[in-house]
Amino acid sequence: MLNKEEREGVYKAIKGRRDIRSFLPDPISPEKLENILKAAHHGPSVGYMQPWDFIIITSAEQKKALAKICEKEVKALAIHYEDEKKTKFLSLKLEGIQEAPVTICITCDPTRGGNHVLGRNSIPETDILSVACGIQNMWLSAYAEGIAMGWVSFYKKADVRELLKIPYHIDPIALVSLGYTEHYPARPILEEEKWEKKRPFEDTLHYGEW
Repeated sequence: MLNKEEREGVYKAIKGRRDIRSFLPDPISPEKLENILKAAHHGPSVGYMQPWDFIIITSAEQKKALAKICEKEVKALAIHYEDEKKTKFLSLKLEGIQEAPVTICITCDPTRGGNHVLGRNSIPETDILSVACGIQNMWLSAYAEGIAMGWVSFYKKADVRELLKIPYHIDPIALVSLGYTEHYPARPILEEEKWEKKRPFEDTLHYGEW
């Protein structure tokens, strides 16, 4: 059982963590990076399949190549928006991949655990959902360590696989950048940018049926 102070710390991290796009070049200590990765590895996974792997990227050349892959996808996706929305979308900051001292590619192995994984037999997507739980643990751990984290999801998987030599059957689920930042917003960035707003909590509740 947690005491009051510990409980408050957990909820503070849940409410306070943000998706960050701007980083300082200051290095992260190996101890803090290990703590963040271990937090992910302690994440819950369906059938205890633990489908995640972590590719740690610190090379400026590799980070630049990843940024180009993401920029290409942003330009391709911009066709879905018009006028002010398109301008805002194209202004989304992706330089964080190059600015941050560390970017991590988090992957999902759909074969982990073999043909019969408890829970995955019924819902195949639980392998990716399990990876997402690990990523959330990373976010909370990073917040606790005073480290900013940004999740970039604009890329073609084939491009990332080729660059990082990932086997074809492995899915690159996320690119997350870690580092220190000068600006840690009080509200989510997309809310500050008026891209979207927080849904009222009450509107998400249903009792007994939809």
